[in-house]
Amino acid sequence: MAHDHAAHGHSHGAGHVHGSTDKKRVLIAACLTGGFMVAEALGGLLTGSLALLADAGHMLADSIALGLAWYAFHLAGRPATGRLTYGFARVKTLVAYTNGIAIFAIALWIVYEAWGRLMHPAPVLGGPMLVVAVAGLLVNIASFFVLHGGDRESLNMRGAILHVLGDLLGSAAAIVAAVIILATGWTPIDPILSVLVSLLILSTAWSLMREAAHVLLEGVPASLDRDLIAKDLEAAVKGVREVHHMHVWSLDGTSNMATLHACLDDGVDPHMAVSAIKKRLATKHGIEHATVEPEFGHCADSHDEHDHHHDHDHAHDAPRDRRHYH
Repeated sequence: MAHDHAAHGHSHGAGHVHGSTDKKRVLIAACLTGGFMVAEALGGLLTGSLALLADAGHMLADSIALGLAWYAFHLAGRPATGRLTYGFARVKTLVAYTNGIAIFAIALWIVYEAWGRLMHPAPVLGGPMLVVAVAGLLVNIASFFVLHGGDRESLNMRGAILHVLGDLLGSAAAIVAAVIILATGWTPIDPILSVLVSLLILSTAWSLMREAAHVLLEGVPASLDRDLIAKDLEAAVKGVREVHHMHVWSLDGTSNMATLHACLDDGVDPHMAVSAIKKRLATKHGIEHATVEPEFGHCADSHDEHDHHHDHDHAHDAPRDRRHYH
């Protein structure tokens, strides 16, 4: 098998630049969020506002999540080892998935608390609540813009932005609730807006978790089609008769990788064919790191039982090519 170390190194270098700046951005956002979280929690307790307490709960989880995101970037910069041959890049995806779970838990807790407040309304101090909520909104806006300038293709950065966006919405909801309470004295608006914000956050958290899970399961990236890539290689690379045993996945949501077997025509230079396949994958499909196994005649992994099983599975596929992807 041949490995495209040069292309992979180039991709890693570009990713390292993004990772370095993203790491700083996440650390700044974590400090801003964690620093104000204490003030907002105290404000929620003093004013009796669930909206403030809910936002403080978001900010507590978010400061922890942002800290984990920072640590994930820190680990991703470490070189690969004999045991972790791809390095620590996938830690960022694990953190993104964990962040999604944390957001779900917090949002469900807010809904539960809001139901209790609706059943048993409690007094809320609208004036102090408004002051704290406005200050929280300013802090969250600052954190959002710090993170927004980072690499939005990174699942880890998107998870961090999602956390801060949830805080921003929570602060905005607290401001609206405070204004309504000051104007009308109607306190149920406090838990009602808290629930609406939680529902918005749940939908975006689900999307983040689904994407992170797809990466962890080594699914084909949404922007790529494995079967079309295989057909493109067969059509575009001279001497390639068939591509099979092809796997396409992403290491961390941004770095795409592939392995495949390429059955070549007799007399074709395998080194030239492999180089052409790698170049086509990189320039046409954005797959910078590929492992290609050239073959002549039968596939090295084929055996009678496998071939019989393959023929049975594809008996109804004629006149399609009998390629066997696993």
